[in-house]
Amino acid sequence: MAKQNKAYKFRLYPTDEQALLIRKTFGSVRFVYNKMLAERKETYQNLKEDKEALKKVKHPTPAKYKKEFEWLKEVDSLALANAQLNLDKAYKAFFKGNARFPKFKSKRHKQSYTTNTVNGNIQLLDGHIKLPKLKMVKIKQHRVIPSEYKIKSCTVSMTASGKYYISVLTEYEKEIERKEFEKVVGLDFAMDGLFVDSEGKKANYPKFYRQSLDKLAKEQRKLSRKKKGSSNWHKQRIRVAEIQEKVANQRKNFLHHKSKELVSAFDAVIIEDLDMKGMSQALKFGKSVADNGWGMFTSFLQYKLKEQGKQLVKINKWFPSTKTCSSCGSIQPMPMNIRTYACSCGLNLDRDYNSALNIKKEGIRLLATA
Repeated sequence: MAKQNKAYKFRLYPTDEQALLIRKTFGSVRFVYNKMLAERKETYQNLKEDKEALKKVKHPTPAKYKKEFEWLKEVDSLALANAQLNLDKAYKAFFKGNARFPKFKSKRHKQSYTTNTVNGNIQLLDGHIKLPKLKMVKIKQHRVIPSEYKIKSCTVSMTASGKYYISVLTEYEKEIERKEFEKVVGLDFAMDGLFVDSEGKKANYPKFYRQSLDKLAKEQRKLSRKKKGSSNWHKQRIRVAEIQEKVANQRKNFLHHKSKELVSAFDAVIIEDLDMKGMSQALKFGKSVADNGWGMFTSFLQYKLKEQGKQLVKINKWFPSTKTCSSCGSIQPMPMNIRTYACSCGLNLDRDYNSALNIKKEGIRLLATA
């Protein structure tokens, strides 16, 4: 039996007193992270030429700051410990050459903190969740967590509009049997509609962001005319944030349903390994790429397929899926303005459908050689 992890996200409804303590914890975690990072940065600047000496340095822990800053004792100590673990992880990634030097956190960063389960300090109880320091917090639990799942940790977060959420990470044991790849589908990324599949079907993504652009621009103009920091400015800032959050929730909900449909119908899903960041920076593509959430969609596909012993296969981004004829295999140029693939062999297909067929074929080839 292999151990698996699954997270459940719920809305929190803290009292005013609990909300104040949550916000204090956000600030304390950020404060400790920045303090530890400042000391590490200074040490690194002084010893970066002597790598052996740098390895032997003992880094500060949150306990060091509690003596100097008494108010740190008011918040969950596990949240502060996780701030140290997060910094350790970022620091190690830098030395391995996998990331840049860690940056200081600001109030503009996502407001969140993580705490761990120790001796039953976190429990779900009849519409409430018991959390360290906060005690019983009201929760809207729209999904049941199976009794055999163990809670490992919880991450409390706050959105820009002031709503509170909790992500409950669980651990469970399950034997996942690898499925035979009988039903396979290829997906060709579509800038304006998410994807076209090798069955000829389109995802028909509703473009939630573009639909909200006029309303969002109107509310942002109102915000720009108000005095920053004033009561009316804060009210208007929340209105803008609520529109943005609604779009994000609509997108997420659509992507969850669409990925579930594919996972239920197929044993393997084949996609191209695309550079979404590069595509979003390309001329005129930024809003389209940001709107459809392809990266989020593929991550949903990945874990949902894995849970069922199925597979997500990524083919090389340089594979000429658009230029290749899905019937005879010949290759020809395909400028973006040409929407139909017409081949001398007689094939006449929508360019995205033709591409999806090629992606599927290449995926099946990779599965056969794996």
